[in-house]
This record gives sequence, structure tokens and C-alpha cells, in this order.
Amino acid sequence: MVSRLLSKAIIVFIVTIVSTLVLSMGKVDAMAMQDRATWLWDTTKIVEDESGVLSFLESKKVNKLYLQINSDIASNYYKSFIDKATAKGIKVYALDGSESWVSIEGYKMQDQLDWLHTYNENAAATEQFSGVHLDVEPYLNSGWGSNQAKTIESYQALLTRAKGATDRLHLPLEVDMPFWFDEITYKNQFGKGLLADWVIDQVESVSIMAYRDAAKDIINIVEHEINYAKKVKKSIVIGVETGASYEGENITFYDDGEAYMNKQLAQVHQQYANKKSYNGFAIHHVDGWMNMQP
Repeated sequence: MVSRLLSKAIIVFIVTIVSTLVLSMGKVDAMAMQDRATWLWDTTKIVEDESGVLSFLESKKVNKLYLQINSDIASNYYKSFIDKATAKGIKVYALDGSESWVSIEGYKMQDQLDWLHTYNENAAATEQFSGVHLDVEPYLNSGWGSNQAKTIESYQALLTRAKGATDRLHLPLEVDMPFWFDEITYKNQFGKGLLADWVIDQVESVSIMAYRDAAKDIINIVEHEINYAKKVKKSIVIGVETGASYEGENITFYDDGEAYMNKQLAQVHQQYANKKSYNGFAIHHVDGWMNMQP
């Protein structure tokens, strides 16, 4: 009798251990599938320090890079860099954007997308950009202050054109968006509602510029976007800042160091890990991240 009870206890113990391991492995796999992204604006780095940049990205376990398009740099440099990044499991998205694009006179998005089309057509599979990542901040356009409604409508028209163009290129479209777009409303040819919701609806993924240096603040300011994206089955990546900022003491992790940043991001991850719309973090940007204190 005692031996049978002992056997049952051992079986229960083994089942518990195995179940725990399976669940833990599932969590690890889920985390591995999420984005660990960053922006690279200074594309001279892929010419002058290709190996250094790639080593840094690999050391930080980056699996997605938003790489600035610069038509002044020969395509061969992009091909070499992207090929090596691909070998390290890093997807490279074509990055570009300007507040001037919102104005008709400053619009040059199509030129950049034409460059991208030509580049990908002439590149091997491992050398190609995997998607498009736009950083267009309409609130920096002078029209935001003089006619916000019209500027918002122009921004929406721009993203609509971008989505059509990237669909024709068979590439996913992602955008950067400030956390406070959930406080901005619109009513025009595109309907009415919150601008944040409209943007999320248009693209495959949104990187929320949740530029705060405390987990509780980041968790709070992305809550609406995480919940809305879950409802419409879209993806949200939480972006944080590492560069110096003059906008306030709580904007960036610049003065806090990387260890503190990682601790705060771990808390944010714990909060949203079970939300299907939450898809990891993006660190802004390579230069700032490289120069952070430990």
C-alpha cells in the first residue's frame, strides 16, 4: 500500500515537472518569436563599420533592423550588409520618412519606394529588404499647428498610398506612431474616430514611441493600443528611447543605463506577455544604444 502511494506520488511529481518544463519552453519560444528591433539612421555605418554594427546587433539579440534608405550609398553595401544580417537571423526593413512628406510639395515617398523596388528586383533573396518601416511624424509638419485637421487627412492619404504601394511590392508595411495618437480624433473622407486606431488598422505592425523611462508609465501609455490591436488582430511593438533628450527627465533611458532599462522592459513584458497583439520591443536607436552606460 505504501509503495503504491509512493509510486503515485512519484508519477504526480514527474508529470508536474514535465508540465512546468513544457510551459516554460512555450514561453521561451514565444519570446524568441517576438521582435527585438532597433533603428539604424546613420547608414554610413554599414560602409565604414559593417562588422562592428553586425556584432553589436547580434550581441543584443536583435532580430529586426529598421535600416535607413540612402540612395547615395551604393547598393552593393546594402547587399553585403543585409546578406550577413540575414545569416544572423536579422530581418532588415527599409526605413525612411519625413514630416515634409505630409505636404504635397515635400512628398517624395514614391521615389524611395521606386528605389526599393529596383533594389529588391536586383538582389538575391538573402540580400533583399523584408519590409518597409515608415517614420512619418505629421505633428512636426508646420501644418499641424495651422490646420491640424487638414494635416491629419494628408497624413492618412500618405499612409493609404504607402499601403497600396507596399502591397504591390508584396512587402509588409510598418510605421512608427507616438503613444498620444489615441487622444487625437479625425473626421474626414477616411471616416471618424481615434487616429491611433486608424493607423493600426492600415498596417501590419505599429512601433509605439512609448518614450518613458519607467515600466509603470510605459505600461499605461500603450494600454489602449495593445488592447485595440488585439481586437483587430494586429501587432504592436513598444519603442523606447536611449538617446539624450531635452523634452524632460522621464523621456529616455540615456541617463539610467542599460541594466536599468532592461529591468524596466522586463516588467513591461511581464504585464503584456499574454496579449497576442504585443510583439516585443524596439530600441531607439543604434547609436544611442551603443553609447549607453552599462
